[in-house]
Amino acid sequence: MRTSSSSPRRQRRALYTAHTSERRIRMSAPLSRELRARFKRRALPVRKGDTVRVLSGSFVGREERVAKLDRRAYSVTLDNVTLKTAEDKLKPLSIRTSHLVITRLNLADPWRRRSLQVRDEDVTAEELGVVPEPGETTEGEATPASPTAATPPEEEVVAPSDDEDEAKAPAPAKPPRRKSRASATEESP
Repeated sequence: MRTSSSSPRRQRRALYTAHTSERRIRMSAPLSRELRARFKRRALPVRKGDTVRVLSGSFVGREERVAKLDRRAYSVTLDNVTLKTAEDKLKPLSIRTSHLVITRLNLADPWRRRSLQVRDEDVTAEELGVVPEPGETTEGEATPASPTAATPPEEEVVAPSDDEDEAKAPAPAKPPRRKSRASATEESP
């Protein structure tokens, strides 16, 4: 039986030197109430493909799919959860698993289905990660009356007129950079 120390130094060392199999277990997240009732489990290790809900931070309430796991940093990257950098680029935001709740499991792996004791008949196509084709339907899903009714109308692209181009003035030039004190003292006699 493994015992844990009450010393913060030893707890931190165990966290940083943990093997990847132990890190997987440490990166568990609680299940939603519906999943808890269905699988009789309170928490599971997060996997790529699971859908999670963010509990804290600026993305509270968002439900997104797990795109990447970083076991070294104990963090998860989600689809469509990004930050804007100083160069106006979008950078994926890493989130700790303690700020997440699993709302939908990825049951594509037979080992995970066996560990949860789920029969293959009870697994939906969505949980298997199979996306149904547009022509196929699943149980309880209504088909659209016509294929054109399901697609949104195309929008017209209007080219800007010549008057609008002339109205835009070029951006002002940047002022020249000031010399640093070191270079200014070198130039003066």
